[in-house]
Amino acid sequence: MRIKAIGVKALYVAFLLAVLGASAPRFDRWEVIGPGGGGGNFLPTISPHDAKCVLVSCDMTGAYISHDTGLSWRMFNLRDGIWFFLFDPVDPKVIYVKTRSGPPEMDKDRPAGTPALWRSADSGRTWRLAYRDSPADSLTALAIDPADSTILYAAFRGNGPSVLRVSTDQGQKWNKVADLPDGADRIYIDPRSARTDRTLYVIGIHSVTAREGGRWHTGEALRGVEYIAGRPELHGRVVSAGFPDQGAKLVVYTIAAAGLFVSDDGGQTWRNCSLPALSPSPRLVAVATSLYHPDVAYLSWNNGRRGAESLFGVAKTTDRGRTWELVWKESTTSAPNIHDFWMSERFGPGWGGNPIYLGVAPTDPNICFGTDNGRTLRTTDGGRTWEGAYSTKLPDGTFTSTGLDVTTNYGVHFDPFDPKRIFISYTDIGLFRSENGGKSWIDSASGIPARWTNTAYWMAFDPEVRGRVWAAMSGTHDLPRPKMWAQRSPTFSGGVCRSEDGGKTWSCSGEGMPQTAATHILLDPKSPPTSRVLYVAGFGRGVFKSTDGGDHWALKNQGITGSDPLAWRLVRDAIGALYLVVARRNDDGSIGGEGDGALYRSTDGAEHWAKITLPEGTNGPSGLAVDSQDPQRLYLAAWGRRPENRMVGGGIFLSTNGGGAWRQVLAKDEHVYDVTVDPRNSRIVYACGFESSAWRSADRGETWQRIQGYNFKFGHRVIPDPADANKIYITTYGGGVWHGPAAGDKDALEDVQGNR
Repeated sequence: MRIKAIGVKALYVAFLLAVLGASAPRFDRWEVIGPGGGGGNFLPTISPHDAKCVLVSCDMTGAYISHDTGLSWRMFNLRDGIWFFLFDPVDPKVIYVKTRSGPPEMDKDRPAGTPALWRSADSGRTWRLAYRDSPADSLTALAIDPADSTILYAAFRGNGPSVLRVSTDQGQKWNKVADLPDGADRIYIDPRSARTDRTLYVIGIHSVTAREGGRWHTGEALRGVEYIAGRPELHGRVVSAGFPDQGAKLVVYTIAAAGLFVSDDGGQTWRNCSLPALSPSPRLVAVATSLYHPDVAYLSWNNGRRGAESLFGVAKTTDRGRTWELVWKESTTSAPNIHDFWMSERFGPGWGGNPIYLGVAPTDPNICFGTDNGRTLRTTDGGRTWEGAYSTKLPDGTFTSTGLDVTTNYGVHFDPFDPKRIFISYTDIGLFRSENGGKSWIDSASGIPARWTNTAYWMAFDPEVRGRVWAAMSGTHDLPRPKMWAQRSPTFSGGVCRSEDGGKTWSCSGEGMPQTAATHILLDPKSPPTSRVLYVAGFGRGVFKSTDGGDHWALKNQGITGSDPLAWRLVRDAIGALYLVVARRNDDGSIGGEGDGALYRSTDGAEHWAKITLPEGTNGPSGLAVDSQDPQRLYLAAWGRRPENRMVGGGIFLSTNGGGAWRQVLAKDEHVYDVTVDPRNSRIVYACGFESSAWRSADRGETWQRIQGYNFKFGHRVIPDPADANKIYITTYGGGVWHGPAAGDKDALEDVQGNR
């Protein structure tokens, strides 16, 4: 029988999805879906035992491990940002991770842990606490004896000078060895030195301090520079070192204000490298060498310009900086040896820029990973070619994640006429569409104004007109986070776009709506198809209403108090009443006044609004759901506040009389982002927030259970899967879209063992 050509292509695509598009095993029944990438990727670190084993961190607390040189990745989460990774030089299964107190761009009232050192003894499958910092004592650098895994050397920084301590029991107890220069954050142990008298090199802010033959000495300080190391935002970027053959001293590369410096004698003296003709004044961003092949180093640079004059890339040396070869030369229009995926295709080759971090394999200097604010790329041929490691492109032009998904997303949206057509509304990368039930994805922003494509907050489908759909778009991401509007007037770009072909192409929708961050859109299903009634939450504007399918809009704020209301979410109950969630404006833990968030109800199609009293002590409403069988039963998600350094006022609150009175039904999570009632069964309610948990109630919100297996730090909302009643989607703030069992996976292998 003859197979049609399109059938062969479909079979081939399915094969690639099965073989190439799968992320690394998660040890549970969850998967992360999407096109991949999308956020800051940092600290690429490669195992000294197996160059296929690679670690990468991200800006939103997730960490990723690959066992196949970046073809696939598995996320694990230690609930805070990553300071560094370290492989045990003796046992290939042992990995250490030092965390820091979360990404610096987060809100000051976010849930933060205490920086800690974590240890895995099973190649990153599970993690146990090895050491937790105290307010007066922080571990800033770690090294493991190259012949004995029980012996650890660590730099600690507190209120006084930095100190070096040693542990002989894998970090249970520490003894002081010496005082160190301030800012010590790299330690190297010479593997050829005597086990009873190790040669140590400690890299500090201005110089390298070494212990050789039992004596300590500090090398030449780099004059006129601000640092060698020690600044948190530069950790892992500006210093790299390795041990050459034949017993020579540590070779150190460092970026300083005056250029790139190299030391051939363990930091005793320095020479300024002669750089290639990169540009008149190149900006050096990151340097990395191979631990056991330090003659080779990679240097990330740019010319400090933007637009058409921007040039950037990576230079490589094989003789310790004496000569250089440009192995990655890129501009905003050209990238001849960069084989990237959807990011460069959509945004152009200059979007990612030069790597902000580099990592070279300790045993193979031909393998190098570069990471930037959206991508991870790798070379396995010494820089001749670089390819994306965050996504896979299929023959039909769509993309699928390799598991390294660092996206922020708000909703998963389903075409009512085509069960295979699914959308994800994202921050930074806008709107993506799948035509195969979520297996692969393609950019779906054609026709949306460029200024609006940054963020898609929500979508609404016409339930009776095939192909008609509206999208709430904005040029401002991460709302309602205070960092986006604090200390400035909340005026944002954005608006509503409409599509008549199922989201493939778009046009701007309507007059009467000025530029606004459209954060939610709601359709009245009882309105006629020829004149649909739509409502939009305009952040900093209020509520807009259209009675002609979005052609014209009018502001409907009567009864809403305060100027520039931070209108965030809209809800419609079964009998047509509307609810509006207004985000909290103040961020100092206080309550009372115009800075409080608010909840409103309208029973006349948004013509008038009446305020509903919030639960006592709560001023940060973030989401609302209404029982589909009982309009009086309301579920309120709330964001806590922090008066006197304690969290109060957050969680989930239940009202059985339309908001007349509230009682708290979930207090374990003070940072709940949203709450969702299952449309198939109103007894089942879901919630998600910023404390490494999603929640499920099977008794209409009276009791709650954590959904096992999901543990990403920052969750947005739970969305039931319309194609499978036993599955849900969870959207996140920087961890991709999770898809898995609605009741959780009771057999899920948790990342953190015994320390939840």
